[in-house]
Amino acid sequence: MSTLGSTAVVLDLDGTLVDSEPNYFEACRRTLAEHGVPDFSWREHESYVGISTQETIEILRRKYGIQALEEALLTEMNTRYLALARVGTPVYPQMRKFVERLHEEGVPMAVASGSSPEAIDAILAGTGLAAQVRVCVSADEVAHGKPAPDVFLEAARRLGAMPAHCTVVEDAIPGAAAAYAAGMRCIAIPYVAAQADDPAFATAGLLFRGGQREFTAEAAYDWLARTAAPNT
Repeated sequence: MSTLGSTAVVLDLDGTLVDSEPNYFEACRRTLAEHGVPDFSWREHESYVGISTQETIEILRRKYGIQALEEALLTEMNTRYLALARVGTPVYPQMRKFVERLHEEGVPMAVASGSSPEAIDAILAGTGLAAQVRVCVSADEVAHGKPAPDVFLEAARRLGAMPAHCTVVEDAIPGAAAAYAAGMRCIAIPYVAAQADDPAFATAGLLFRGGQREFTAEAAYDWLARTAAPNT
């Protein structure tokens, strides 16, 4: 039995466990350029952090009046992203330590992400994290992506955990909002530092305002230990 009681941890993937946003930006930039949008910027990309790939494509298709079918654009985007992801997706070192510590303690863990199932599987396998985190949920598998709570509630269901006993680890505003809507606690590690004052992050039980440069596995684990739900 874990020393963290009946706590389960649900981890976002992109920008939380791994620094995959540069790959998503490049995949999106190339896809848009192919369809007549040559100047997609990193600043614009930041506004879509935490939103599922499918919803991002829906928004961009409408915004730029792209004629290609949404399904075709999504396939192009995912194909480009997977090619980049397989070349290299770095894991944040302190996040790897955190996951390894939780695994050693026997804490149930899941990944709940806006990425496609194929992207989640490729990254977890390529980084070696699949050995520690075996439960995965994609926003493609539920009715609504973040900020709706669906993906986190499905992760809790697959873990056999009560939502109130789950702690979400998130980097994005939609994810923090989804955790709150799911009735789960949240450790927030803002990917975009300028967003740290957003009200969604104010709902987090633990906020690392400086993002990954401030996050440590020890601090996160100690907070979990202090606030753990008792064994039931």
